[in-house]
Amino acid sequence: MFQRVSKTIAAAELIYDKSADVQKTEEEFYRLMANLEFLPNSPTLMNAGTELGQLSACFVLPIEDSIDGIFSALRCMAIVQKSGGGTGLSFSRLRPKGDVVRSTMGASSGPISFMKIFNRSTDVMKQGGRRRGANIGVLKINHPDIVEFIRAKSRDRSFSNFNLSVAVTDDFMKKVDMNEEYDLVNPRTGESVKRIGARKIFHLIAQMAWKTGDPGILFIDEINRCNPTAHVGEIESTNPCGEATLLAYESCNLGSINLSKMVENRTIAWEKLRATTKLAVRFLDNVIDVNRFPLPQIAEKTKGNRKIGLGVMGFADLLVQLKIPYDSEEGTATAEKIMEFVSREAIQESVELAEERGSFPNFKGSVWEKKGYKAMRNATLTTIAPTGSISIIAGCSSGIEPIFAVSYVRNVMEGTQLLEVNPFFERMTKEQGFYSEELMRKIARKGSIQGIEQIPEAIRRIFVTAFDIPPEWQVRMQAAFQRHCDNAVSKTVNLQADATVEDIKNVFTLAYKYKCKGITVFRYGSKKEQVLYIGSEKAKNKARCYVSVHSEYSGNCTTPSCPL
Repeated sequence: MFQRVSKTIAAAELIYDKSADVQKTEEEFYRLMANLEFLPNSPTLMNAGTELGQLSACFVLPIEDSIDGIFSALRCMAIVQKSGGGTGLSFSRLRPKGDVVRSTMGASSGPISFMKIFNRSTDVMKQGGRRRGANIGVLKINHPDIVEFIRAKSRDRSFSNFNLSVAVTDDFMKKVDMNEEYDLVNPRTGESVKRIGARKIFHLIAQMAWKTGDPGILFIDEINRCNPTAHVGEIESTNPCGEATLLAYESCNLGSINLSKMVENRTIAWEKLRATTKLAVRFLDNVIDVNRFPLPQIAEKTKGNRKIGLGVMGFADLLVQLKIPYDSEEGTATAEKIMEFVSREAIQESVELAEERGSFPNFKGSVWEKKGYKAMRNATLTTIAPTGSISIIAGCSSGIEPIFAVSYVRNVMEGTQLLEVNPFFERMTKEQGFYSEELMRKIARKGSIQGIEQIPEAIRRIFVTAFDIPPEWQVRMQAAFQRHCDNAVSKTVNLQADATVEDIKNVFTLAYKYKCKGITVFRYGSKKEQVLYIGSEKAKNKARCYVSVHSEYSGNCTTPSCPL
């Protein structure tokens, strides 16, 4: 696979230099991937060098307020998903439920009803026969149908192919703080139709996130403040996991550096990280040129801005090797130092590529020109993706997430589960002489090693898991990476099953305070089907029907035989 991919991506060198040593570049790209030091997003691994040839993971499609606009977007979504991509969709332009439809003098059914059509269409699509369809649905906080949107997943399996996020404005967050009302505005007329309490809506968002994991929040004003090509258009949505902030019809190809491979003699190998970053930027820029885009509008917009999204994975593994706790000042300082370094080296490589190949076509008027750069190859360079599939290939922790559990069950496909044990922990227990099968079984039952006295305290402090780490530290870690990231950061704040609605509200408020571009939470057991489970099948079943007695949730669990 790596040979197929490296050969395809290296061929782009000939576009700019007919005498380029393509074989040398191919070998460099191959070593980068074969050593598991860098991997591109899954569609590139699957499709490079194949007949399909669609290499991007992320797309955003516009939805205009007309039947033609809605069903044109539906057709585009189907084509994108067939090619292996995920889609971001903002429904904010659609008129609200009950609004007039002048052509028929009837009443609009509203954006949520049309979301059901998009969800059902995704159900019957299999992306290139290899991937399940994925979408994010976005609605602005001032849309008249915002309450229905926030509650959209309250019914079991509703919108199962969508992540949902509310596009929240600075004004709304100020109104929450001041306990004031704000206007709900009909997007068709621009007129206010109702005023509603901001805190009431904020509480509802947190309540539904507690119950179902959705919606998340996009801080849409912060996203557009950081829009590098604001002269080209406004950003209304992101890709399905929230890390790629894209214009309508834009796509982004992602790739991640495996930080667990950037440690030598218990220190960060900065020169190795520099070389890896520069080669990865060249790789991702080449992807744009050999990519077979699913739609001509996407090809045009993508080549106009040439956005790439270089990120990292294996960060928790790096901290373990450096013996730095994730939830510590040293941990967040390490995160910021690494991301600042990667960003700086990526920018330098993009400048050099621009001198060699030319700037992205929309460079004039962009934020890069305003900052004084004479040339820039790519409108964005850095993105922190969740790296779900490629971190499994690389054998490292996903994205910038903490260790989920020292031992856990992973659902990889329907009916297929894998029991995994953290390899660094297993190695350390053997090196220090307290490894035993009995201990491994004990850990597998609870996931965390906290409170197990036979494990030295120093090791317990290093191997903190997602549910051991206070939510504030998880938000602070996301913010540390965001400060030096062009696009956004995919990071889920993991919460214990007994977390409250107030805990989630605090997470949202902190994320806004720390200038994150978006935030999602996951309370363990809030979804009937989740990717990772701690411990046994018994624990999985317990997680499915757990309802906190301390929460504000009022309702009955629908799990068969559950006493709640």
